[in-house]
Amino acid sequence: MTNWLPDLSQGKGPIYVRLADQIEASIAGGTLPVGAKLPPQRNLAFDLGITIGTVSRAYSLVHERGLVTGEVGRGTFVRDTRDTPPNGELDPVAAALVGTRPMAPPPGKIRFDSTAAPDVGQGAYLQSHIEGILRDHPVDIASYTRSFPDHWFAAGAQWLGKGDWAPEAQNIVPTLGAHAGIMAVISAVTAPGDRVIFEHLTYSQVSRGAGLAGRRTALVESDENGILPDDFDRVCAQQHPKVAFVMSSAQNPTLAVMPIERRRALVDIARKHNVWLIEDDLYGSMSLQQLPPLAALAPDRTFMVGGLSKSVAAGVRGGWVACPPHFAQRVRIAHKMMTGGIPFLLAELCARLVLSGDAKTIRALCAEEIAAREALARQYLVGFDYRSSPSIPFLWLALPDPWLSVTFKNAALAEGVLIDDEDEFKAGRSEKVLHRARIGFSSPKDRDEVRSGFAVIRRLLENGGAGYDSIA
Repeated sequence: MTNWLPDLSQGKGPIYVRLADQIEASIAGGTLPVGAKLPPQRNLAFDLGITIGTVSRAYSLVHERGLVTGEVGRGTFVRDTRDTPPNGELDPVAAALVGTRPMAPPPGKIRFDSTAAPDVGQGAYLQSHIEGILRDHPVDIASYTRSFPDHWFAAGAQWLGKGDWAPEAQNIVPTLGAHAGIMAVISAVTAPGDRVIFEHLTYSQVSRGAGLAGRRTALVESDENGILPDDFDRVCAQQHPKVAFVMSSAQNPTLAVMPIERRRALVDIARKHNVWLIEDDLYGSMSLQQLPPLAALAPDRTFMVGGLSKSVAAGVRGGWVACPPHFAQRVRIAHKMMTGGIPFLLAELCARLVLSGDAKTIRALCAEEIAAREALARQYLVGFDYRSSPSIPFLWLALPDPWLSVTFKNAALAEGVLIDDEDEFKAGRSEKVLHRARIGFSSPKDRDEVRSGFAVIRRLLENGGAGYDSIA
């Protein structure tokens, strides 16, 4: 046990960043040598007169920098970094944008940090369609995509349609997945320096991508039913955003579903302040609550985005944007400028999957498997607080005291299970702390692996004393 004590009067930024920087400097200077044990979080918090949450965030930060390793029940130790690239070789921009998720998962871990469509035998469907494309279009697949056949747009209109509403085929843009479609819309309707509205917790890769493109983030409050209209109105009036990113159904990670009254209020406020809406419907298309999308309520200002990654096959990186009238060409050009364009093979494959009915068949098979896995979650997590849906491939877990989101994530990793802590979903620098984690259960290869993962999660939830991994 070291008697090391940092001086937090030195450095800049929030206290937890200063503490992390002091730890890094002490490791670099040899004050904290390889193998040294950092003080227990509770002890260091008392000695410095700060909260244990602040210490936990600092320890998490140095862990992300690859400087320490945590062993549940033993403590936090300075690791040997001689076999890792020096800090000077790391790209600070990439490190800031990637979030808390590792770039590649360690081998042998159970992946509860992904929501890709489960394996239900998609390969046979894909093989059949790809063979047909190679047979029917040997010239087209050997060249750049220079023309867009009508059935590509018809497929997008069919896939994005909901209830009594369906977009016009002429307003469809085929894209390299939903994320590329969203970024194309942001690029088409905003300029560097413009603000984009996000919920505090959402699919944060969009906010990070928008930031990389020079757009600024504006955060809006939400509750269990999604974005709060009053706060949306306030943010629009005060910060004058150009566009808002919205997941109206099965929001990621909270699973919130906006009731119809709130959808109408959101649309009215967007019109009042002349704000565009981007409606991400990747999970919404899987939701059991098929409410009218924002695009049906405000087709004049809503860009609806969907794709195949969550409900058909993540490896088929295809999607579509349904645009307001007269915007499809602008979005298509923005998509081409940002991505280089969509390959013929991919666009044709997505269209054939949809128009043949095979995409709908696969989605039904995925829904059946997801429902079976969600039932396992309810079996293993009985007695604990979480939010789930039989049709959605993740759940939003409330962590009992004294667990913190990041320490629970690290403890799960030590037990062989990868999960996402709440910081992974923060669209900006938010002070909100919910002590929650997202558990995605669609990627494990079979239900036995899902059972094993949930058994680990339950064991950790019951062992709250492991919540402070640096207490001896």
